[in-house]
Amino acid sequence: MVRYIFFFFPLLLALVFPVFVFGSQFQFEEGEGFCSSEVEGTLFPATKMATLGGVHDSHSSNQNTDEVDGLARFAVEQHNTKENALLEFARVVKAQEQVVAGTLHHLTIEAVDAGKKKLYEAKVWVKPWMGFKELQEFKHVGETPSLTPSDLGAEKDGHAPGWQTVPVHDPVVQDAAHHAVKTIQQRSNSLFPYELQEIVHAKAEVIEESAKIDMLLKLKRGDKEEKFKVQVHKNEGTFRLNHMEPDHS
Repeated sequence: MVRYIFFFFPLLLALVFPVFVFGSQFQFEEGEGFCSSEVEGTLFPATKMATLGGVHDSHSSNQNTDEVDGLARFAVEQHNTKENALLEFARVVKAQEQVVAGTLHHLTIEAVDAGKKKLYEAKVWVKPWMGFKELQEFKHVGETPSLTPSDLGAEKDGHAPGWQTVPVHDPVVQDAAHHAVKTIQQRSNSLFPYELQEIVHAKAEVIEESAKIDMLLKLKRGDKEEKFKVQVHKNEGTFRLNHMEPDHS
């Protein structure tokens, strides 16, 4: 009996020892990438905000909802507090959102700075279940010229009539683009909604109180990106999509 024990013991030891050593190493490597809290005794990821999805238009059909306006006002107030500024909130030009650990709201905001309207881009991180709201970014992106006869259509102050290139951040251009996307979606039989990715360029002609706006839009439908050339007419505050065609350039 003793002879059998002396015979099998080295074999058993040779099998168990590697499992013990390498098993401990595996557990250590598996734990890498996390930070340990000695106070709470828990493990939590080191990243502050995990990105789970891409940026898309806000679910609300009307961007000037109380929720979006509230987030934009919060962004302006936080910026004023941090930078000792005196911006006055005017309106939300564009609202998009992104699924993170909560929701990251991408807002284009029109605000008044020393009597002049300017455009700002803000990112607000919200976790509703925790009552958490934080301004992640706030930056100036340009002025807000409006489409008026004096600078785009009528013979006034030295401006020649005709088509003029206009900034894609212009609020009227933004509104016209969103109207075009909405109309394209209504005319489409697709189950996937169109989302505005970018206004590539825009030009406009203004005559008295009406305007024609030509744009090249980059849209996304599901996983597919498409471009459309569109012309939107604006008359007495009402938009109408007059022409659209796919662009394959």
